[in-house]
Amino acid sequence: MMRLQPPGFERFTQARSFNIVYGGGEANVAVSLANFGIRTRFVTRLPNNELGDACLNYIRQHGVSTDAILRGGERLGLYFCENGASQRGSKVIYDRANSSFATLQPGMIDWEAALQEADWFHFTGITPAVSQGAAETCLEALRAARAKGIPISCDLNFRKNLWKWGKSAADVMPGLVEYVDIAIGNEEDADKVFGIKAPEVDVQSGKVSADSYRTVAEKLAERFPQLKKVAITLRGSLSASHNTWSGVLWDRSGTFHSAPTYDIQPIVDRVGGGDAFAGGLIYGLLTKPEDDGYAVRYAVAASCLKHSIPGDFNLASRSEIEALRAGDGSGRVAR
Repeated sequence: MMRLQPPGFERFTQARSFNIVYGGGEANVAVSLANFGIRTRFVTRLPNNELGDACLNYIRQHGVSTDAILRGGERLGLYFCENGASQRGSKVIYDRANSSFATLQPGMIDWEAALQEADWFHFTGITPAVSQGAAETCLEALRAARAKGIPISCDLNFRKNLWKWGKSAADVMPGLVEYVDIAIGNEEDADKVFGIKAPEVDVQSGKVSADSYRTVAEKLAERFPQLKKVAITLRGSLSASHNTWSGVLWDRSGTFHSAPTYDIQPIVDRVGGGDAFAGGLIYGLLTKPEDDGYAVRYAVAASCLKHSIPGDFNLASRSEIEALRAGDGSGRVAR
């Protein structure tokens, strides 16, 4: 998608110009992994015009393969983002109706070719929210990945303003999560999509205890017995400019790992923070599959640093993430 944002902290009603970047849930994860040295391929549909070209080039310049991107449709999907500050929260307005991706239909993408040499498949709950065609194409992709024995991860990513095509997330997501090995969510996704709520949690006061989410992970795994792992990000929203940030990772063997809690103030840009967590988690699980503790600590450190970077993409380096993971959060100048 194209992201349009008023300069600085201007409101939509003040804006006379918009800054442009490109991004989106799965694209953000692909860029994170490419930035960490993992070969990635992004699958989507873009219009065959100059805006589609600009988006394609933007993704390509970050090292992501675009050879499976389909061209066609009428327009590029947009979203407008107003950057919040202090007690005024950020706002997002979607403009995705009739976009190239929203009009995607099953059979358009050659999944045999798109999944060639793949050893991981990742999608988010945003994709099936966009349209019925996108949801059915997502299911088509999951069946193809499962047939090839490819591990599948899903960031539940509930977006209430996108589910407008006739079915709810609760109607659609269970049929997709049945194919998933590793589920990723935030402090409210499991509640909004599956009705599974963490006990004694108050996000607005910053009370998001890691132990409360063990129950959420276990209940998700009871509902979806094929799940191997469940990861949950923990955001305490003290204000738009000040959050606490952590995460947990549960494994079906019974192990439960929690990461340190970071105090993020001021926040430069929180959009893409969850995708940065997903990218970091996948990287950790791919490179150190025997160490879940490392994976969740790397994921939380990566996503913490994303909050300091404008735009959707996490451009923090592995060395910066490892330094923070090891305890160096000083932010001192590197000379």
